[in-house]
Amino acid sequence: MAMLRDDLVNVGGAAAPGDVAGTQTTPASLPAMSTGEIGDFVSLLKPRVMSLVVFTALVGLVVTPGHVNPVLGFVAILAIAIGAGASGCLNMWWDADIDALMTRTRNRPIPAGRIAPGEALVFGLMLAGGSVVVLGLAANWFSAAFLAFTIFFYAVIYSIWLKRSTPQNIVIGGAAGAFPPMIGQAVVTGSVTWDGLALFLIIFLWTPPHFWALALLKSDDYARAGIPMLPNVAGPDATRLQILVYTLLLVPAGVLPAVLGFGSLIYTGVALVSGAAMLVLAWRVFTRREGQAATRAAQHLFAFSILYLCLLFASLLAEHAFGLGRELGGSGPAVAHAVAEWLAGSAS
Repeated sequence: MAMLRDDLVNVGGAAAPGDVAGTQTTPASLPAMSTGEIGDFVSLLKPRVMSLVVFTALVGLVVTPGHVNPVLGFVAILAIAIGAGASGCLNMWWDADIDALMTRTRNRPIPAGRIAPGEALVFGLMLAGGSVVVLGLAANWFSAAFLAFTIFFYAVIYSIWLKRSTPQNIVIGGAAGAFPPMIGQAVVTGSVTWDGLALFLIIFLWTPPHFWALALLKSDDYARAGIPMLPNVAGPDATRLQILVYTLLLVPAGVLPAVLGFGSLIYTGVALVSGAAMLVLAWRVFTRREGQAATRAAQHLFAFSILYLCLLFASLLAEHAFGLGRELGGSGPAVAHAVAEWLAGSAS
């Protein structure tokens, strides 16, 4: 194992773009020093994923009762962002070989040869360690330990183990992307409550239909890289069924903030309307299985799923940061009672 790790530090598990054509990468073909620009190092942090992590962590912080010094709160969110970037960087370092084989990832800085694998590894480790220390000093060491565990979960448990070994990689590994709201809550309280667990559950159940919709569209890419995504292992039809099942679980989970009393009028309306739209799109993916109709159905679900999650968390942020839902007269317990009655009526 030590020899394998030394080899991977030297070559980063990376293949040059020529590997797509079947040629082998040699250590001499990799750059000894980075030729990339600042933008290449930024792209190693997966900024789009980082932005979602920052957003959901901020919502977890804002909806939690308590007080945080604004400056320390900003530093805490920045530390969480850097930790998320470190996870992305370590993921790109490890996945450089398969990234070189996939159309949508072959131009990333490491497989494209703009950044040396060893430099990316050191960069990611430094960011990971720094983010944990800063969060511990700015907030508390429980939230810092939680951030450290999240980085480890994504970089090691998901990237190194699950991604290449099981078609359930997205389901189990999705927990890493669902932890940030709980870290945000821990910044305030030094602990995690049912509110944080509800936000975790929403993201956890959202992840499979979101990524499996993409996997239906990119199954050839995943097959070329040897990644056991569900469509390549169980088939497209089984994947469509799983997308529908997880969406059916996701929509009720989406109203949990109202049931628990920290989501009010705006949130409840957004959760019900957008949840209904998610169900419709998931049903279309399930029923439209051939040709362009199937492709469009998967594209629409993938695109809307991003909007769905953003709408849920943005409405919570609007209610708690600006008091919008509560100023309109909605109280958490009253809305929770109404939602409970609606769910009971739907089930009968």
